Amino acid sequence: MVGSTNQRMYAVLGIIGLFGIITFALAAATLGTLIKRLDILEDKLFSSSPSASSTLAMSINIEEILGYLGELQNIAYASNGTRAINTPGFTKTLDFIYDYLTAHTNFKVNKTFFSVRDFALDGDPTLISSSNGFIKNFIYSLNPEITDFLHIKYSKSSNISNMFNITVIPNGGCTEADWKNATEPTTGRVALIKRGGSCAFADRAAHAPKFNVSGLLFYNDGLTSDRLSPIEVSLGQDNALPALFLSHRAGQELADAALNTSINVTVQLGINLKDLPNFPVGNICADTPTGNVTQTIVIGSHSDSVLAGPGINDNGKLLHRIFCLCFSFFRQW
Repeated sequence: MVGSTNQRMYAVLGIIGLFGIITFALAAATLGTLIKRLDILEDKLFSSSPSASSTLAMSINIEEILGYLGELQNIAYASNGTRAINTPGFTKTLDFIYDYLTAHTNFKVNKTFFSVRDFALDGDPTLISSSNGFIKNFIYSLNPEITDFLHIKYSKSSNISNMFNITVIPNGGCTEADWKNATEPTTGRVALIKRGGSCAFADRAAHAPKFNVSGLLFYNDGLTSDRLSPIEVSLGQDNALPALFLSHRAGQELADAALNTSINVTVQLGINLKDLPNFPVGNICADTPTGNVTQTIVIGSHSDSVLAGPGINDNGKLLHRIFCLCFSFFRQW
């Protein structure tokens, strides 16, 4: 019995050892293939001779790019962690770009400002629905895990006592055809629009006045796990309608009820805003001193961040578009 047991134990250990050898061999082969592919990619990226059309690309210096990003990060460090508009960090960012372009290029550099209206919520917004007499108060919170909706920037105020029927706008509401194809009339109603389509939320909202809508409710599409909660969006400064952004669950619940002809569903939007003084936002324009003025190339980017952070990752785009041009021959064709 003891010999038989030992034989079985040796057999099991042999099988385990064999699987270990096979696993190691497969891992080594995979790693070797990966290294070979990386070598080929590296050869393509760095060993090929640059063509005449890649002069701009070849002039980019990664260390210099990182240095500029560090400057923007230092501005954020000294400005409460942000470079958003209407903050000291944004003003310092404009000064940094203007001073650099003035000192290191022959561009004609101009700094201009335009006025932006500002406001703040005067208390938490409210959203109430009524479906065949059943009243529901949706949850408002700054915690995205529990909130049913968020306020939309450049929304207008709305009296909570006003009750509106809902019209579901199909296909994301990006075109006038979407609004015309709604199954219910739009006049005097709140438009409910699912996230989707290829246009900005401000573009969707711009269609609403043409169809006499009284309010806007956007909601997330729920296509992935990160598209369930409501998100922070902004409409244009000329928006004249109250607007909220709902979670996928809350929005779909209202959409299903509104599309059910046997259910009478209404909503009430309570949004109280207080006006704040307008504030200036700066633009920097840099023109080449030579070139054909009738054929102008325009390259643009933003220089601000969001309030929640310095925007360094995002502003890598800005540095590629502005600073790299400073080290390359560039003209208007």
